[in-house]
Amino acid sequence: MARSLVPPNLALWFQRLLSAIFLGGQVLIHVISKPIHRRNTIEQMSAVGPESLLIALVTSVFVGMVFTIQVTREFITFGATTAIGGVLAITLSRELAPVLTAVVLAGRVGSAFAAEIGTMRVTEQIDALQMLRSDPVDYLVIPRVIACALMVPLLNVLAIITGLLGGLAVATTLYNIPFAVFLNSARNFLTVWDLAASLIKALIFGILIAVIGSSWGLTTTGGAKGVGQSTTTAVVTSLLAIFISNFFLSWMMFQGMGAAFVGN
Repeated sequence: MARSLVPPNLALWFQRLLSAIFLGGQVLIHVISKPIHRRNTIEQMSAVGPESLLIALVTSVFVGMVFTIQVTREFITFGATTAIGGVLAITLSRELAPVLTAVVLAGRVGSAFAAEIGTMRVTEQIDALQMLRSDPVDYLVIPRVIACALMVPLLNVLAIITGLLGGLAVATTLYNIPFAVFLNSARNFLTVWDLAASLIKALIFGILIAVIGSSWGLTTTGGAKGVGQSTTTAVVTSLLAIFISNFFLSWMMFQGMGAAFVGN
């Protein structure tokens, strides 16, 4: 018998990835054409937002502090002290805040989605929903997608603020950079488009996390072991999706841009 050139695990991963893409299309159609389960959506918003707030903010503040430590000494050497706050603000808004917030949510929320829905699948709870004429996409998936689409951008904004505060604390206490110089630099460098692009990235990342986590849960097989494998693979796939989509989004949004540094 001829052997397949594609390893079984990789072939299964591609099948589940196609299922996730198909699920994303279903979500779009159902959101437009069907009513939303408000109670489920509010519950998921609580799980995604307030329960993830602390870890997202702690991550952001320390990233801002570390970035400032790494950059400030070099900028002082080149006499570019007035650019430190602006560079941190641009880096946080364009890349660090949306990507790191999404990574934190992929590990915490995406894994929870895959585990919860996967457990429902292997214990036949989803089959019971279908027998009761409840669509699993409407009841389970769409509330999670909406919750992530709303909460991840909000967490992203808070991450930008706390990251700037962390950088400000390091710059003023360790390097004696005046408070006003740092903030004026951030205000002069940061543009409305930087913030809008950050929100767009966070929105897309949130949708990816919810769709992938839910899809891997819905396609779970093999009992408790299958749930564990689905959870792990959902997180890895979400991270890959975040990093790959971030490249293309950055390329589309900021290709050829560099005017933020002109005149500062």
